[in-house]
Amino acid sequence: MKTPEKRAFKARLFGEFARIGKALSSPHRLQLIEVLSQGERTVEQLAEDVGAPVANVSQHLQVLKTAMLVSVRREGLYAHYSLADPGVFRVWQALRDLGQARLSEVDAVVSEYFGDRSKMDAVDAGELRRRLGDVIVLDVRPRLEYEAGHIRGARSVPFDELADRLRELPPNVEIVAYCRGPYCVFADEAVAALRAKGYRALRLSEGYPDWRQRGFPSESGAEPG
Repeated sequence: MKTPEKRAFKARLFGEFARIGKALSSPHRLQLIEVLSQGERTVEQLAEDVGAPVANVSQHLQVLKTAMLVSVRREGLYAHYSLADPGVFRVWQALRDLGQARLSEVDAVVSEYFGDRSKMDAVDAGELRRRLGDVIVLDVRPRLEYEAGHIRGARSVPFDELADRLRELPPNVEIVAYCRGPYCVFADEAVAALRAKGYRALRLSEGYPDWRQRGFPSESGAEPG
């Protein structure tokens, strides 16, 4: 192959790869990917979750769809979106972790919102797996996300229900609360609320998609009545 042909080949090839980067270059689309990593959503559900107009969310989804990062399933009048492949979450996970490692601004933003998180003990997924059965695992995400997939044996207690359901939690067993990911506020808020009531509580430093990505025990469906 001649040099000009090689260059043209590389330009076209890397141009295709760059489509992924372009699709990921919006903070709004990254947020949609994080939400979709929890499970399938309609445009309307996504718009409510991220607090954006349906029209804007739809436009962002079309960009992700053109880059083959999301799939769509139509049912009646509704379009249900999901991540096209587990690799999409892995790319977001790698981008998230690289940003945490390389960008001091990430720590600054997190500290500004959460304060000193070192005061709130955390366990990682590996440690929690070893302790399954010895702790109560609370899924504090919305119930829809729990039903789409959760840590095996976890209890569904959405954060907005926690205050009314404390009597369901034995006071002498350690509790680990988890959420969507390392920057989801529900787990931090749940741990703070539990500790204020005298419970021994920790947060999972990762989220359910990270747990699932590692092949740790998961299941789906509603919590047994």
